Amino acid sequence: MNVQSVIGRTPLVELTTFDVPVGVRLFAKLEFLNPSGSIKDRMVSHILADAERRGLLRPGGTIVENTSGNTGAAIAMMAATRGYRAILTMPDKVSDEKRDALRAMGAEVVVCPTSAAPGSAKHYVTCARRIHAETPGSFMLNQYDNPLNAEAHFRSTGPEIREALGDSVTAFVASGSTGGTISGISRFLKEQNPDVTSVLLDPVGSIYHRYFHDGVVDPTEIAPYFVEGVGEDHLAECMDFSLIDDVMRFSDADAFATCHHLARREGLVCGGTAGANVWGAVRVARSLEGPAVVVTVLPDSGSKYMSKIYNPNWLKENGFSSGDTSERKSAL
Repeated sequence: MNVQSVIGRTPLVELTTFDVPVGVRLFAKLEFLNPSGSIKDRMVSHILADAERRGLLRPGGTIVENTSGNTGAAIAMMAATRGYRAILTMPDKVSDEKRDALRAMGAEVVVCPTSAAPGSAKHYVTCARRIHAETPGSFMLNQYDNPLNAEAHFRSTGPEIREALGDSVTAFVASGSTGGTISGISRFLKEQNPDVTSVLLDPVGSIYHRYFHDGVVDPTEIAPYFVEGVGEDHLAECMDFSLIDDVMRFSDADAFATCHHLARREGLVCGGTAGANVWGAVRVARSLEGPAVVVTVLPDSGSKYMSKIYNPNWLKENGFSSGDTSERKSAL
C-alpha cells in the first residue's frame, strides 16, 4: 500500500449547525482527508497515471504545472514517491504554508505576481508553459483544459456521493477554478438523476458569474480577492457550463466567516474554498422545501491558512472579523 492507494473514499458528514428549513439536510464530503490534504489528489493521480500509461511521463522525468497550492501539493507528493522532478509556479498570494509544504517534498517553486495579466510573461500559467517548453521530456498536466481533470471526479467523487446518499441528492454546490470538480461530479449526478441542480460559486473579482449570466468575459470585473484556489481570470475548458444551473457570487468575508463557523460549531477547520462552498450550500438549502438534500465538498484543510484565515491579526489588517460580530452573522 502506498499514498496513491488511499486517495478517495473520503467521509461524508452532515452539517447540523446551520439554519436551514425543516427537512432540508446539508452534507459535506471531507476531501481534506486525502493524503496530500486536498481534493486535488484525485485529479493529479488520474492524470499522472494516464500520462505514465501513454509514455508521456517517463521514469526520472519532470512534472511542470501552475497551481494555487493544492494541485502542487498533490504533484509534489506523487513526484516524491515516483522519482520525478516537480517544478511548480504559483501566484504570490498563496499562503506560506502551501509554499513550504511543496518545498518540503522536494518541489521547485516559482512565485509569480498575482497582479500579472492573463497571458503576460509573468502570469503563473504562462510561466509554467514556458518552463515546460524549455524543459526537455517534461510533462504538464494542463489542469485547466485537460478533460481528465473532470473525468477523475466523474469516476470517483461523484459515484462516492451517490453510494452514500443514493437518489436523495437535490443539489450539488461547489466553487470552481479549473472546473474539474463541479463539472465531473455534476455530470455523474445528473446522469443518474437529471433533476439534480448544480450551482457554481464564484468569488467577487472572478469572471465566471458574468460569463454564465451574460455570456461575456469582462476584464474590468477582474479584481484581487483573498480566497485561494477558486475563481479565475480566464475561461478554463474544463468548466462545462452546460452542466451548471446557476452561478452565485460570494465575497471573501462570506467564505472566511463560514470557515470560522465550521471550526467553532462543527469542529471542522477548513480552507477558504470550503467556507465558500458551505456558505453557498446553505444559501441553496434555504431556498428549498423539505425533503431535500444539498451536498458540497470541503476541498482542503485550514492548517494551510493559519497565517491568514485563522490569524486574528491578518484578518484585522485586511478588514475581516473572526468574532461573533454583525459582519459574521450577516455573512451566515
